[in-house]
Formats: sequence, structure tokens, C-alpha cells
Amino acid sequence: MQVIKTGIAGTMESSDILITVNPNKDDGIKIELTSSVSKQFGKQIVKVITECAQKLEVKDAHIIALDKGALDCVIKARVETALYRAANSTEYVWEGK
Repeated sequence: MQVIKTGIAGTMESSDILITVNPNKDDGIKIELTSSVSKQFGKQIVKVITECAQKLEVKDAHIIALDKGALDCVIKARVETALYRAANSTEYVWEGK
């Protein structure tokens, strides 16, 4: 999947995460995390974001995550949505299909 524009998903509400994906031309995947729980869960949040990007075969992207205590399933949903939007893709691959 190629990131061609900015994609955003999520909110700044409690228990959610705001994900912004931007193109990162030939510079790999860069993740910026801001979270009040980053000391406890920062590594796990970055791991979930990285796994989602790898699953969708994203090679170059700048991902900004503003976390408000989101669970892994919420992080995954927001990252995937933002990546699909950033790739301008309508070819969604839902789990279980």
C-alpha cells in the first residue's frame, strides 16, 4: 500500500486515539507517539501501529499517534482506517472474510 495523501482517523476523546498518516517518501515508517501512558504502554502502542502498517504492506509513512488510553483493538482500527484513507483506497480487507 502506498501512502499518497494525509489520512486521519480517531478522536481526542478518552479511551480513543487520533492517528494521522502522511507520506514519507523513501524514508521508511516513522512513528511519533504522544500518550499520557507512554511509560507503561508506549512500546505496545508502537508495536500495534507497526504491525498494522506491515500487514497492509506500507513501506513509507509518517504516522502520528495522539493517544488517550485506547485499547489495542481501537488502535488497530484507527491505524488501518487512516492508512486506507491515506492511500485513497476503497479495497478494504476485513478480518473474517
